[in-house]
Amino acid sequence: MLKRAKTWGPGVLLLAPTIILVGVFVYWLIIENFRVSLTNQHTAKPSNKYVGFENYTNLLADPNFQHSLWNLLILTIVFLGGTLIFGFLWAWILEQPAKGEGFFRSVYLFPMSVSFIASGVVWRWLLSSLQTSQPGGERTTGLNRLLDSVGLGALQNDWWSNPTWGIAAIAVPAIWQLSGYVMALFLAGFRGIPDELREAARIDGCTEWKLYRHVIFPQLSPVMLSAVIIIGHMSLKLFDLIRAIVPDANTYDVQVPATMMWVKYIGSDYADAAAIGTILLVLVALVVIPYLWYTSRAEKR
Repeated sequence: MLKRAKTWGPGVLLLAPTIILVGVFVYWLIIENFRVSLTNQHTAKPSNKYVGFENYTNLLADPNFQHSLWNLLILTIVFLGGTLIFGFLWAWILEQPAKGEGFFRSVYLFPMSVSFIASGVVWRWLLSSLQTSQPGGERTTGLNRLLDSVGLGALQNDWWSNPTWGIAAIAVPAIWQLSGYVMALFLAGFRGIPDELREAARIDGCTEWKLYRHVIFPQLSPVMLSAVIIIGHMSLKLFDLIRAIVPDANTYDVQVPATMMWVKYIGSDYADAAAIGTILLVLVALVVIPYLWYTSRAEKR
């Protein structure tokens, strides 16, 4: 017994603080959040009366919450699609023999070092909804001013103020910020494909398209999956960028579950805020768990 304690003791003591902190500040808080979501604590006054899943059913039937889920879907599709397309294109360009790869790689990765709050303040100015053709148009700033000055004034729009597609404009700065990260993933994937494999395919008569179709794209599929999982779960949790661009968290046009949860929380509707948090946790789990399952199976092969 004493011998076993000497063997396992140092390791357990080393990991104990981490296990305790994760247990308290992650898993216990998740459990407590779920408990609150089952109560009728809709005011600052404490309440422990359990109402089951009533808060969840009410939220799912709420048109405002349905609208936030729709916005989240649009945001995720545009954000994910944009980062994958631009990330792959930049990685493909850098993969070609060219000078200055280190410089351009740094340029592409630089936006990632900026916080969403800092970049959001700048993009708030760039995505100004005022157009030159509207009253007060002389005060137009950002992209609308740029489009007007180069003769493309017809392309001006109201950006994030559009009630239907405004949330897609929020994805633009997110794409700008994370495309470099996806580029780094794809570039590592390109560099991991042996040159001998490409040469063998060319000797067998493969055209460049067939080389990508049958050799390179299948080799990049694990990288693609990782990028989808990482960007997908980030879009589900996106909050700070939206708050930085749109000062009012309760703006209907860009409402997503994360901002709605904040509005509920500062309004002392703790039960609904906790229920939205649990729904977000489930959505993130639906994205992450399949990835962990796939990774586990791949490591066992």
